[in-house]
Amino acid sequence: MPERRETKYVFVTGGVLSGLGKGITAASIGNLLKNRGLKVGIQKCDPYLNVDAGLLNPREHGECFVTKDGAETDLDLGHYERFIDEEMTQASSLMSGRVLLGVIEAERSGKYEGKSVQIIPHVTRAIQNHIAKASAEYDVYIVEIGGTVGDYESLSFIEAIREFGVEKGLQNCLYVHVVYMPYLGASNEFKTKPAQNSVRELRGLGIAPTVLVCRSEEPAPANVKDKLSLFTGVAPEAIALLPNAASIYQVPLTLEDTGIADVICEQLHLKARQANLTEWRSVVARATNKTAPIVKVGVVAKYLDNADTYMSVFEALKAAAWANEAQVDIQWFDSEKLEALTDEAFADKLESVDGIVVPGGFGGRGVEGKVRAATYALDHKKPYLGLCYGMHMGVIAAARRAGLQDANTTEVDSTTSAPVIMTMDDQKGKENTGGTMRLGDYKCHFEKDSLAAELYGSTDIVERHRHRYEANNDYVAEYEKWGIRPVGRNLERNLVEVIEGVDHPFFMASQYHPEFKSRPNRAHPMFRGFIAALLGK
Repeated sequence: MPERRETKYVFVTGGVLSGLGKGITAASIGNLLKNRGLKVGIQKCDPYLNVDAGLLNPREHGECFVTKDGAETDLDLGHYERFIDEEMTQASSLMSGRVLLGVIEAERSGKYEGKSVQIIPHVTRAIQNHIAKASAEYDVYIVEIGGTVGDYESLSFIEAIREFGVEKGLQNCLYVHVVYMPYLGASNEFKTKPAQNSVRELRGLGIAPTVLVCRSEEPAPANVKDKLSLFTGVAPEAIALLPNAASIYQVPLTLEDTGIADVICEQLHLKARQANLTEWRSVVARATNKTAPIVKVGVVAKYLDNADTYMSVFEALKAAAWANEAQVDIQWFDSEKLEALTDEAFADKLESVDGIVVPGGFGGRGVEGKVRAATYALDHKKPYLGLCYGMHMGVIAAARRAGLQDANTTEVDSTTSAPVIMTMDDQKGKENTGGTMRLGDYKCHFEKDSLAAELYGSTDIVERHRHRYEANNDYVAEYEKWGIRPVGRNLERNLVEVIEGVDHPFFMASQYHPEFKSRPNRAHPMFRGFIAALLGK
């Protein structure tokens, strides 16, 4: 058996401002290296003092992405999975809170033998140990450092990866710095000074970047590389100019055209084949096809402050549209505002779209607007896709239509006389705590004659979960009288996983989150079937 080669490391940092797309850059580099035949892993290091992302407000930080083993993580892990088509794990996400908690617990248990516990070396060493342990089985391990160089909270991570490079050897570690280059219309020129200053600050912290990815709103002239190279010390061939793209899935192709992946392979002495990007180019061709038919989807939700809140849902809808040779126009409907509309105004709003999606969520705000949307879908045979909380809304809507007017979830009304959705027995008393829900992969068995089984091409599947409330089994026998069917179950725990509408073109809702397993080149069956229904297929 051939000896496995030593792991190489690519560290991705960002400067100038946040939101530049470090996650997309890291994922794109991973995509290009995997397409060269290398085994690639990716990790996100976040400076937040949270232990994980489970309790972060989605309105501020975007969606909470869940891995197969139940880690509640930053949304960038969703990008990683979609770009390199590998499932992330608990080890793929590291937050300052988790690191510090481990260091403090070690100190309390006497593992430091009475030494003074400090950021350097104890916290930085803990960070390095997390990275080393997670990277053991890969040819190349990419580590994205959250935040912006210069932020106080990220200094321990920056120092940790500097020390890591010294320990492992710079022949095994490469640093990619993502910066921003603004364009000033008054002087008709791109300004490189912010990028220069950011690299200078990173150098001041002991890290000299090998690769510079320069983001801009519009394409910059190639000669700007010479100026950047002169003032940053990065070779011109190691500088990638990355303007805004029509689709994020174009980014790997843009980086490939710059030759950056070859620079990385050369610098790290990686023996790799030529990249095979045929399938990825096909994805981009479908994603940017402006002549494809367009379907309109109304997403009934309440976290509308940040487009990243439902990132995986939106990307799954797009991938499903592309798989059906179409494009999707996603329209947001504020579930709170839907509650207050007249019947006529409400009908006009939902009639303006081809189908309805009710995504996951928590709490009572906007619930009645979601139930109203599910009711409309059942009454008017409008295609409906419910995701986690969306399944709860579907069950409540069906029950109320059948005359059970007090039907509700105990998450919203703990005293309801008809708790069709309720807390799992082993979750009672933990409603406001982190990391205690049904998280990660669980099995689901479908009825053979179900649409779900037809779409999946199987009666037994595994999907990811993030929830605490379940369909109450005391009412399941009534479902068909209500106009829905329980077609998917977790047999181990006897829990409803999927419902379908009876005599309905497409009414499907799952307790799990199918969006987490969608890929741009392999649309998820439920989303693909939903879009197909909108197209009349």
